[in-house]
Amino acid sequence: MQKGKFITVDGVEGAGKSTQINFICEYLKDKGINVILTREPGGTEIGEKIRTMLLSNSTGKMHADTELMLMFAARNEHIQNKIIPVLAQGDWVLSDRFTDASYAYQGGGRGLDIERIAQLENWVLQDFTPDMTLLLDVSVHIGMQRVESRGTKDRIEQEDFDFFNRVRQAYIARAKQYPQRIKLIDAVQSVDDTSRQIQAILNDL
Repeated sequence: MQKGKFITVDGVEGAGKSTQINFICEYLKDKGINVILTREPGGTEIGEKIRTMLLSNSTGKMHADTELMLMFAARNEHIQNKIIPVLAQGDWVLSDRFTDASYAYQGGGRGLDIERIAQLENWVLQDFTPDMTLLLDVSVHIGMQRVESRGTKDRIEQEDFDFFNRVRQAYIARAKQYPQRIKLIDAVQSVDDTSRQIQAILNDL
């Protein structure tokens, strides 16, 4: 049986991930591909409990190292108990965020040492990596306007403009570092135009 493909979708807050993830799912299904949708942090029973802890406003202040290690704890469960088993049975996996988010949010946003994040990545992922990452890019100003319009913000969404600007720059740096895997998508355009960019990339995959 042919192993499935692993696609991740990432980007700053308000980049339109949810809308495009729905498009990707429908597009792949139309191609006869069985795709399993998941998310980070989360994706498993334990991962979802960690997600609640990480994003709930009732959690309060959390040390950046604690946040990073909780993200990777949830990720380990996600990889071992969901992603790898699904891929092994020949289905595709589409994940809302993955390891690039840790480099962007905890590395860029929180200012943690990239080498320390890389050590955790090597320990948890070993040689496992997505087949393709779609990075939706919008300016922080536009992204945060969209977040504001949604209403209540989670613990991380409440960070300031400078935090999210550092996150965005870290994402762009990752895209330049891994151009074969990470495809930078201009998500400032209309929903349909953004979807067309993604469709062209998926056709190549």
